[in-house]
Amino acid sequence: MPVFENSQILESILYNFFLELVQNKSISDKLLAHKVTLRFNYSEPDLSIFIDCKENNQPQVFVNKNDLEPEIDLSMSADTAHKFWLGKVNLVAAITQKKISVKGSIPKLLMLLPAISPAYKMYPEYLKRIERQDLL
Repeated sequence: MPVFENSQILESILYNFFLELVQNKSISDKLLAHKVTLRFNYSEPDLSIFIDCKENNQPQVFVNKNDLEPEIDLSMSADTAHKFWLGKVNLVAAITQKKISVKGSIPKLLMLLPAISPAYKMYPEYLKRIERQDLL
């Protein structure tokens, strides 16, 4: 059984988590420095999250915004994403094992890892705060 029961639950959890990430000044400043656009395509259940770190002084997060073309397009199961944000998935290993598919610059993607490293601590705290300890 998937971690997330349906797309609405996945959206309510991950979209709001991404909003918290980009509101963290340390993370957002580092993301903006890379001037990149990313799309995370999740399956089981389906959801797409687009992050624009190019145009504004704050990264922008959109749900199911498929009319924009990202520089880096990632596809994975929602379960893999959940494990990634918990710090239980190594990005390079997941790409090699085809658990995460990447279209675009993998080196540029890897350069973002230091920017998002605080998220591995933030995600479990976020799940506890929204009373979803059952996902830990």
